[in-house]
Amino acid sequence: MDYLAVVDEGACAGHGDCVDVAPDVFILGDVATVIDTAPRDLLIKAAEACPAAAISVVEEDSGVPVYP
Repeated sequence: MDYLAVVDEGACAGHGDCVDVAPDVFILGDVATVIDTAPRDLLIKAAEACPAAAISVVEEDSGVPVYP
């Protein structure tokens, strides 16, 4: 099963903690942008690192939330 990170651009404050945790998944401009997928555990670590709680993780096929 594949998972995707989803950034709430309205909530993202551009801290960049997600990029620190998963630099192959996120890039940082004014806000974080998802550029790739990764294993579920890594995506959740990146989401947990976000001080703005702007990242969620969903199942790719169904869109069912996995985190938060």
